[in-house]
Amino acid sequence: MIGDESDMVEKAARRARGAASNRSGRFEPNQRVRVDDGWDLPEDLPVLKTEVALERARTIITRNRSPDIPFDRSINPYRGCEHGCVYCFARPTHAYLGLSPGLDFETRLTAKPDAAALLARELSRKGYRCAPIAMGTNTDPYQPIEKRLEITRAVLSVLRDFRHPVTLLTKGALIGRDADILGEMAADGLAAAGLSLTTLDPRLARAMEPRAAAPERRLLAMTRLAAAGVPVWVSIGPVIPGLNDHEIERLLAAARDAGATGASYVVLRLPLEVGPLFHDWLAETCPDRAARVMGLVRQLHGGRDYDPEWGKRMRGEGEIARLIAQRFRLARERLRLGRGPAKPRCDLFRVPGPRRPEQLSLF
Repeated sequence: MIGDESDMVEKAARRARGAASNRSGRFEPNQRVRVDDGWDLPEDLPVLKTEVALERARTIITRNRSPDIPFDRSINPYRGCEHGCVYCFARPTHAYLGLSPGLDFETRLTAKPDAAALLARELSRKGYRCAPIAMGTNTDPYQPIEKRLEITRAVLSVLRDFRHPVTLLTKGALIGRDADILGEMAADGLAAAGLSLTTLDPRLARAMEPRAAAPERRLLAMTRLAAAGVPVWVSIGPVIPGLNDHEIERLLAAARDAGATGASYVVLRLPLEVGPLFHDWLAETCPDRAARVMGLVRQLHGGRDYDPEWGKRMRGEGEIARLIAQRFRLARERLRLGRGPAKPRCDLFRVPGPRRPEQLSLF
């Protein structure tokens, strides 16, 4: 369902945001609808600002049993994501907070300042069994607020001290800041980093991913990480037929030239509230090809906006899906790129001993 004009927030108020509306989440008993009763005077609405709330979490490692995901645990230092990618499959998680998966997801964020301390406590438990931890699985660990809060960097420091394996995926060039920690871990086979690329067109990138790092900055971050000895792969995603699928080969070549040694991809997913948000964005940003793009997307998912079945949701099915897979495979082989990051080793894990207290001064 595409939202009507009463759902939409004025462009001036949502400058540099991905979603066009702030419809209530699926768990809310009431839906908010703006109505002009004729009494309001025209006014310039303030630009939406980012708000950050602090969460006192009890645990930090999240577990999953999804058979089509290559990890069973992850860490998300933040809820919501200021990058504002309109297609983000994680948007529906904001409904669990009583917030909108639309503009609230981009502007009302939650940070977990105790993440590093919680992680150290969980890794120190007697029954803990080591396996790679993934970061960047739900919301981006290197979104803009990380520059100030440095929660992701603190988490990486703990993982380094415990010699615990980690993989990261991000659209944030800020990951280059942590090349020192990641390089140290990678020297022992404990870390790998992925950068997600959707397009090399700066205008399309700004429209789809308004506050994510520009494509050229992500490529520079790849180069910086590779120079530090960190295995780097590129995730082409999401592939949106009729919009950015023609760039697959160029994206892989640019990533290879920037130092990537592996590559993966996912097709567009539109679960729950993401579907209407993407429809709105297409109608406003690409009205001349909106119908064609959605027609091709539905061909990927059995005639629907999205098929959540495991094994199909990431790759799609049908002729369009086969063509995307074939083009990606041929380009990856031609460029001699691997399939993705090698699994980090787990045999070096150990709980660091307590630090000896410094001797107190007499004066």
